[in-house]
Amino acid sequence: SAANFRRDHFEEQELKDLVATVLDYKIRFVDKEDLVQELHESIEFELPSTISLMHIVLEYLMKRVEKVGVCKPEQSNLFVALDEAFVNAVKHGNKFNSDKLIRIASEVSRDEARFTIEDEGDGFDINSIPDPLDPENLFKTSGRGVLFIHNIMDEVTYNERGNRLTMVKKAPTERSPSDAKAIK
Repeated sequence: SAANFRRDHFEEQELKDLVATVLDYKIRFVDKEDLVQELHESIEFELPSTISLMHIVLEYLMKRVEKVGVCKPEQSNLFVALDEAFVNAVKHGNKFNSDKLIRIASEVSRDEARFTIEDEGDGFDINSIPDPLDPENLFKTSGRGVLFIHNIMDEVTYNERGNRLTMVKKAPTERSPSDAKAIK
């Protein structure tokens, strides 16, 4: 958790460099591909609300999904869905207030990748977003990100308050039975 990093003068660049270095080391030297593909990994981040930190976490999660073999990120638009969710949490949820935290949890296995993004904002009513498919709303930007997320992910749910989003991307089903090992 980077929440403990807080101090009177929050140094975004210093924290960004620290997070980037740790995650880069983990992906290159700790996570060997042959071992990773048999894992069911859970990882949680708790970070101040800054876009630069979200991008570092996003890059790391994309590499995890690819290494574990859930899907090929460049073919799934997973990056777009997560980026929309992260930016929404920082921008709309926490209103760019770096004193407020974003909590990101991911569970990745061969079968699926599950992501939960929670902000400390007031939340929102998902039904209040203008329907992006309605021609009347064609030039409204509001709601487009939510539409992208729904189209890209296999499951999308919000908590009642509207400040926690859970998204699931399932692995393609055309694997052979020997590939679909049950991961406990």
